[in-house]
Amino acid sequence: MTEFVTTSLGDRIAYDKRGSGPGLVFVAGAGPFRAIDPWTTETAERAAALGLTTIVYDRIGRGESEGDGRIGLDRELAALTSLIDIAGGRAVLCGHSSGCAISLAAADRGLPVAGLALWEAPIAPTGEAADWIAEVERRMDAGDLDGALAHYMKDMPPEWLAESKKDPMYPAFVAQVISYRADGEALVWTDSGPQAEVFAKIRIPVQIVYGEQTFDEMRVAADSVVAAIPGAIKKEMPGANHAWAPEPMAAELASFTRAAVG
Repeated sequence: MTEFVTTSLGDRIAYDKRGSGPGLVFVAGAGPFRAIDPWTTETAERAAALGLTTIVYDRIGRGESEGDGRIGLDRELAALTSLIDIAGGRAVLCGHSSGCAISLAAADRGLPVAGLALWEAPIAPTGEAADWIAEVERRMDAGDLDGALAHYMKDMPPEWLAESKKDPMYPAFVAQVISYRADGEALVWTDSGPQAEVFAKIRIPVQIVYGEQTFDEMRVAADSVVAAIPGAIKKEMPGANHAWAPEPMAAELASFTRAAVG
């Protein structure tokens, strides 16, 4: 059943809480919210059955978490602060795609993050993120949300955008592009210098996971994070691509979270 919490910045966040035990909060990347993402919900249910407290929420500007104005990283981190408190005051963050960058930023900013489980983190350092995101924001500011979405996805397989346009939910996908500013800010931060320096304050357990059938860039990103954060580990999940399989992912997260939170 959906519950709501109001953040310190006044945003009303919709979330589902399950189970009892060490806390695990799922941080979606650009696009997903609970109504269109049954895989994260199933993973949270399975992880809760394995002894965790799990939180799945709609990011600000998506689903039942309404938002307007500039939805930046500060508002997303305020949401995470409230949700971590609900999860027990200290929690592992499981980031998906650009949600990994938001999760890393949360740890860097001193939120009570016990560990980071990062799935398919698109953060291989390129030095190009700032210009890319600046153009996305320029299109947003001009009211061209279709164009902002297209530019955000410019380096993704073209069939992803083509298929999404056939979906009856496409207007909803476009409307929630306003929430991508937080992803953009976090991604630009991860690409703002040598990652050993950018991530210098992150000294918690970090596991970066990617699918066996993923893009080469995800493996490069995993290698970069492991090199930058002492003690970070990487793991390839057999058969998986950019979307994880709920059962093995839940088992992996349960083991990691119990060890990280204690």
